[in-house]
Amino acid sequence: MSESDTILSTLADGVLGLTLNRPEKLNAFNDEMHLALRAGFERAHADSAVRAVLLTGAGRGFCAGQDLGDRDPKKGVPDLGRTIETFYNPLLRLIRSLEKPVICAVNGVAAGAGANIAFACDITLAARSARFIQAFAKIGLVPDSGGTWSLPRLIGEARAKALALTAEPLGAETAADWGLIWRAVDDDTLMEEATALATRLAAGPTRGLGMTKRAIQAAATNSLDEQLDLERDLQREAGRSADYAEGVSAFLEKRKPEFSGK
Repeated sequence: MSESDTILSTLADGVLGLTLNRPEKLNAFNDEMHLALRAGFERAHADSAVRAVLLTGAGRGFCAGQDLGDRDPKKGVPDLGRTIETFYNPLLRLIRSLEKPVICAVNGVAAGAGANIAFACDITLAARSARFIQAFAKIGLVPDSGGTWSLPRLIGEARAKALALTAEPLGAETAADWGLIWRAVDDDTLMEEATALATRLAAGPTRGLGMTKRAIQAAATNSLDEQLDLERDLQREAGRSADYAEGVSAFLEKRKPEFSGK
């Protein structure tokens, strides 16, 4: 499978669709897929035509994490820290720093890095049959792809430790109840609902949505005073945008706004 085949990419209605495409491996990451997915998110950063990203997986699973066949100790002791620094960390930083909405549609098992990448996205929907697994404990590893950062922040230390230490599967409905994801939906409507959501957000005030994402993410480490100052600064910037002018005009004229994302 060539590098370009490992990620299916589409652009329609402002939504960049990125589909993990190694279905025979449950979309486990090899180096080629790492690089192709990174290229997709780099495009999302650089291309003004992209106003939202929709990430999903091909076949019966979202992502089984790293392809362990590429990191088999029998072939030589792997430097997994290098794998993280070279591939996973840059991807997570691209997702979190993208000032455009990133929607994730989890269509089956999301294990290891696959689960934690889903948790790093802005809005994650999952099919009711989906399962999230912190599979690292099964092979003597530590949760990566931001897992040790996102899990305790989203669900608290007790639940985070239990998921990470036991590697027990977590169903989509429980994940939604706990606040790990936004919503569990029927399997046969997952992509319809995720696409509709991504399309709606892509038609929204992109700059304002991006600044909202930035502010919410900053709240985890900011003091109240720092957060209030950040809100002031971002609101000043948002108030000067073309989207704000359009939004107010549409409200006063009682019509649907046509945001340009500027």
